[in-house]
Amino acid sequence: MLSDDELRRLLRQGEADHVERTVSFTDRRKFGEAICAFANDLPDRRHQGVLFVGVRDNGDCANVSIEEHLLQTLMGFRTDGTILPPPMMTVRSHNLDGCAMAIVEVTPSDNPPLKYDGRVCIRIGPRRGFATAEEERRLIEKPRWGALPFDQQPVLGTTLQDLDGLRFREEYLPAAVHPDILSENHRSIEQQMRALGLLAVDEQPTVLGLLLCGKNSRAWLPGAYVQFVRYPGTEIGDVIQDQKEIDCPLAEMLRRLDEVVANNIVQPANLSGTTQQTSPSYPVIALQELVRNAVIHRNYEATSSPVMLTWYADRVEITSPGGPYGSVTGETFGQPGLTDARNPNLASAAKAMGFVQRFGSGIPRAQAALRANGNPPAEFRTEPNFVNVTVRAVS
Repeated sequence: MLSDDELRRLLRQGEADHVERTVSFTDRRKFGEAICAFANDLPDRRHQGVLFVGVRDNGDCANVSIEEHLLQTLMGFRTDGTILPPPMMTVRSHNLDGCAMAIVEVTPSDNPPLKYDGRVCIRIGPRRGFATAEEERRLIEKPRWGALPFDQQPVLGTTLQDLDGLRFREEYLPAAVHPDILSENHRSIEQQMRALGLLAVDEQPTVLGLLLCGKNSRAWLPGAYVQFVRYPGTEIGDVIQDQKEIDCPLAEMLRRLDEVVANNIVQPANLSGTTQQTSPSYPVIALQELVRNAVIHRNYEATSSPVMLTWYADRVEITSPGGPYGSVTGETFGQPGLTDARNPNLASAAKAMGFVQRFGSGIPRAQAALRANGNPPAEFRTEPNFVNVTVRAVS
């Protein structure tokens, strides 16, 4: 967090590639573009970018009141998925020399380019705009000073031929890139894949590329599948009612899991005449959210373990390899709004394709749906190497 002396210096020097000032409280697009541009850090300053809200262009105080709603709007850019991957940032209300202001400090990303509403935002001096193809290339290739997340690392031994180009063009590209950018896009498929993190600079597919568009991702990531088993009783037994290995790229995997969930939920009979109002055994949305969380946030590194979806007569259990990650602990797991991504690029891709509503909201949404349907709350067990959730049927 910047000191008061540092804030005064930034205000005196005027707008630059790492400083923006505004008096507007309602220009959400301006906020988003500024935060995205600071995170991309095209000039490679490696210093925080600062957005001052409540300060005029000349640095004078606008003498306005900073309301909680404004702070929530600004902090929402961290989790609402309009900026992907999510930026690292802090938001605070501050009084500097008698002037009330909101201050957003944005840490340069070690995994650029970030996009706001499907566009790569940049700043060069006081200019804020969208990156050209050359500027985007510089962001992709500029030296990175942090450790790349696993989902952005190249997979040794793979080539472009291991990715399904048609799936990329037809399924992921239109979801991840703004239509205006697509209409102007004359880049090769390799350049497009690099820009979206599916290819490394050396043309090797990344973990993300294999999970989104791999022709055979399990050949390189042995645990990249979901094992579904249904037992007729309440314990693991010799008799298996149904089983499947769901092994395909992310979007198709999540759609097939939606079908598995819907097909296995017991729906009550609708009795004509004296209609009896009863609930299904589980709300579809709750199991969808929990299974998607397990697939997106699991550990794919150095493990052959799949996500396990085990269905019993009285409960459903979902087990995901990898324990709580980053700022999320066993004690804080599932708290609304608290999120940290082991696979930030995979989470961003799922958000772009419509499988994630808002980061950090999946478990609260599932719990709310269970409560409304009459189910007990989902029960979580967090261990260093796995997370297990048990959802019990309506009694």
